Amino acid sequence: MYILGIDTSCDDTAAGVLRAPREVLSNEVATQFDLHAAFGGVVPEIASRAHTERVTRVVERAVERAGLTLGDLDAIAVTNRPGLVGSLIVGVAAAKSLAVALDIPLVGVHHIEAHCTAALADHPDLDYPFVALVASGGHTAVYDCAGPGAIEVICQTIDDAAGECFDKVAVLLDLPQPGGPAVSRLAESGDPKAVRFPRARVKGDSLAFSFSGLKTAVLYHLKGPGGRREDPDRADLGMDRASVAASFEQAAVDVLVDRSLRALAVRGYRELVVGGGVAANRRLRADLAARAPAEVRVRFPSMALCADNGAMIALRGAELLAAGITSPLDLDVSATGEPGALL
Repeated sequence: MYILGIDTSCDDTAAGVLRAPREVLSNEVATQFDLHAAFGGVVPEIASRAHTERVTRVVERAVERAGLTLGDLDAIAVTNRPGLVGSLIVGVAAAKSLAVALDIPLVGVHHIEAHCTAALADHPDLDYPFVALVASGGHTAVYDCAGPGAIEVICQTIDDAAGECFDKVAVLLDLPQPGGPAVSRLAESGDPKAVRFPRARVKGDSLAFSFSGLKTAVLYHLKGPGGRREDPDRADLGMDRASVAASFEQAAVDVLVDRSLRALAVRGYRELVVGGGVAANRRLRADLAARAPAEVRVRFPSMALCADNGAMIALRGAELLAAGITSPLDLDVSATGEPGALL
């Protein structure tokens, strides 16, 4: 089966084609960084308008680069939750139109489930059960993936997502967006032990994530107590900004690694899978590999499958279709929704 996956959950217009069950044939993404840069974050209305302008061409390019025509497709998979509602509507409308025109099945995909399973495309020997860490700009949580139809949350952030924290610290450091890669590049030349930023623990829940205090600690270090983003840095900008970036990155990674390995121990699995945009972080990859127990295998998706993309939607769609699950043409969108609702 050839499955087209479409993702417009936030600000990337993405489409990819999969030859079931796991072979990625194409993966096209049109970013919107330039459209949102002046606002310090994603503007929902701008994002949805851009999706409307780009989705047709991105789909055409994905099909062409897979060496296929639209008539060769056997099914359409599309993100319908969670995400920005206006953005999701664009992708779901495009998917419905194609499904009707081509008379092929439609399947709605949970965006986070797709991040949980993205690494399946790069690791032929990877199979269920496994624990999945998903860390991105909008989500940070660990999931128990007992099987294709049994994905449930183990723990999650109580405030900011890890990727959101990276983006906000990038603003404090006068770095461009997307903030994660910019902070990591600067951190490469810094000392991760220069500043002892906090590793937050949530009272009563040893597995939960919290990043708002870390972001605030960086702000106070740069601006002083009570500081604001627009205030000038103290010490006449004499501090080593690369070391601030490195120390922040290390603190964030320490929390991600600690909670993930704790959750893995609770479930007793031997496979830890990582997904989401933060999965591309080199420090996270190195530290998880170094700190995981010898019997545990840590699996990352390729860099192209870390950020939001259509190929992972097609892959998750293939799993749902194999289980006999399709969606009606009145498929709705939702800004929220726990994984596992369809199975």
